[in-house]
Amino acid sequence: MNEGDRAPSMTLTASDGSGVDLASPGQPLVLYFYPKDDTSGCTLEAQNFTALAGDYAKAGVKVIGVSRDPMKKHEKFIAKYDLAVPLVSDEDGRISDAFGTWVEKSMYGRKYMGMERATYLIGDDGTILKVWRKVKVPKHAEEVLKAAKGLASA
Repeated sequence: MNEGDRAPSMTLTASDGSGVDLASPGQPLVLYFYPKDDTSGCTLEAQNFTALAGDYAKAGVKVIGVSRDPMKKHEKFIAKYDLAVPLVSDEDGRISDAFGTWVEKSMYGRKYMGMERATYLIGDDGTILKVWRKVKVPKHAEEVLKAAKGLASA
C-alpha cells in the first residue's frame, strides 16, 4: 500500500469494541503496525500514541495499533500500561498482508518473517494519505500527529 492507494475494504474490530471499515472510516485514521506487545520499542510507541490521544481526538483522528498478538495479550498489554489507544489483533495476517507489513527480517544473520513497524494515515474516504515505513519510535507519534493536523487545516 502506497500513498494515493485506497485502503482495502475490511472491517477491523478493536480492543475497545469499536469497529472501522478501512475503505471508508468516516474520519481520518492512523493505523500503526508494530511487532509485539510488551517489548521495549512497541511499549514506548504505544505509550507515545497514548500520551497524544487527546490531541489526536481534538484533531478528529482515530488511532489504532495492529500486531499479530492475540486479543487476550492485547488486553493485558493495555491494562499493564494503561493504554488509551485501541489495538487490533491480526492473528491470521490478513491486515498485515494487505498492507505489506509482514516482511522478511534479519537478526544476527538469521532470516525470519516479522512485522515491519509502519504507520498509515488514511483519509476519511479510505485514501492512504501518508505512509511511514521502517519507523523509528522516538518522536514518531508527534510526527504523525503533525501530519494528521495538516489534514484539518488543508
